[in-house]
Amino acid sequence: MSAIVLDANYAKTSDVLTLPESFSGINPHNVYLYVKSYQAGIRSNTATVKNRSEVRGGGKKPFAQKGGGRARAGSTRSPVWVGGGQVFGPSNNRNYNQKINKKQKKLALKCAIEGHATNGTLFIVDSLEVSSGKTKDAKVIFNTLGQRDVLLVKTLIDENTFLAFRNIEKSYLVEENELNAFLAATYRSVVMEKAVYENLVKEA
Repeated sequence: MSAIVLDANYAKTSDVLTLPESFSGINPHNVYLYVKSYQAGIRSNTATVKNRSEVRGGGKKPFAQKGGGRARAGSTRSPVWVGGGQVFGPSNNRNYNQKINKKQKKLALKCAIEGHATNGTLFIVDSLEVSSGKTKDAKVIFNTLGQRDVLLVKTLIDENTFLAFRNIEKSYLVEENELNAFLAATYRSVVMEKAVYENLVKEA
């Protein structure tokens, strides 16, 4: 249960950083709860239909109660009419947010990070900066590691580094404060700066 240390050229070294004991033995159910809460929080919640009180018109009785041979009707807004209101349809007034404790958030992130460390897909590098801002220079890290589906975690993202990584498919560059269990669990590999790792371990 250790992280692999990379050199300045993103090549693997013989050095490893062992995760503290607090990262082991965590129930993976915490990851499930956090991911469920995270996805519920980003739900667009745009599905909505009009009920009979919101449909325009229909104030006048469409035809006489008796004598026409038809079923009685009081309004064209009735759900049985074409163009009428919808019964029990979706509403954007619904709140999909699901509460999760701060402690569970931390446990979920630790569990996700521990999973990468166990699988040998957690990498630590001194700096992820790409000063040239060119995508071909940023691709060096993927070619060297032989990884494609990678989450990159940087202390603070500068403009050139952002421009270098933004067009690379199946990779995502985030700042330290954006790191969460959902992102860590989604990507197959995690590469983070040493300062981010040290802060993560220190908070544990």
